[in-house]
Amino acid sequence: MIFKKKKKVVTHSGSFHSDDIFACATLHLFFEKNKIKCKLFRTRDEGVIKKADYVFDVGGIYDEKIDRFDHHQPEGAGKRENGIPYASFGLVWKKYGPLLCKNNNDVVNDIDRRLAQPIDAIDNGVSISEPIDCGGIYEYGIHGIVSAYQNVGIESKKDQYKNFMELVVFFKGVLSREIEKSFQRIKMVSLIEYAYNSSEDKEIIEIPFHVSVGPMMQVLSKYPDVMYIVAKSNNNWKVVAMRKNPCTFENRKSLPKSWAGKRDAKLQKVTGVSDAIFCHNALWLAVAKTRLGARQLAELALID
Repeated sequence: MIFKKKKKVVTHSGSFHSDDIFACATLHLFFEKNKIKCKLFRTRDEGVIKKADYVFDVGGIYDEKIDRFDHHQPEGAGKRENGIPYASFGLVWKKYGPLLCKNNNDVVNDIDRRLAQPIDAIDNGVSISEPIDCGGIYEYGIHGIVSAYQNVGIESKKDQYKNFMELVVFFKGVLSREIEKSFQRIKMVSLIEYAYNSSEDKEIIEIPFHVSVGPMMQVLSKYPDVMYIVAKSNNNWKVVAMRKNPCTFENRKSLPKSWAGKRDAKLQKVTGVSDAIFCHNALWLAVAKTRLGARQLAELALID
């Protein structure tokens, strides 16, 4: 192995975006897993591109058989069934994602849905969220982090290789964690589905373990009868108001207005629940010390 040549990996020089950062992170995870040594080149030199082992986001060719992953050619590189076109991250993930996820299609598709598709969409100029007039306020997110590493002004002539690789290392860790988390997420989705199907009361669903909002909304948003979820929350129990749909913060039925922002004794007095701890100002979350207390809060909210 020590005498094997390093694989030559090429992407374009100049400014960079989230799709090429994550494409590179995906390849690096694959190389690490398979103990493959590599060297990244950031260039637009056609001679270097032709001799490379892997090329992404440059070169004008998409052919996964020869590890070419560009989407800038006039015909693009294809679209998903929902219409979101592929960028370099999605193209690389389509080939190497299964090899990083033990060929678990549920996990591969989960990462594509939650990470690759939003990144690919923005790189292709496709909006996946509804803009509102907030006086010049924009979501920061992954693209804000990537933008922070771009050279500006008098820095523009500086080489950006170091900045690019710092982001690759960082987001490689994020991607690795997301893969690990996705395996758990798939199990969680199954358990939430079971909780709904086995519950006699469909308006209040009890889930006897800690669960994040994403999987809850993914499963239960398709059931219009669900108003609240009662679930474990570390050492306590929580009541979560079901959203009208996964893309908004609007609740199907908010918690009572009189609970907003109240804690401990004040919340206990207004609700009559002796172990109530906290209610969020936005009326989507309330916490109690016990399952019984959280259940009582949900039942009170339901009849309010």
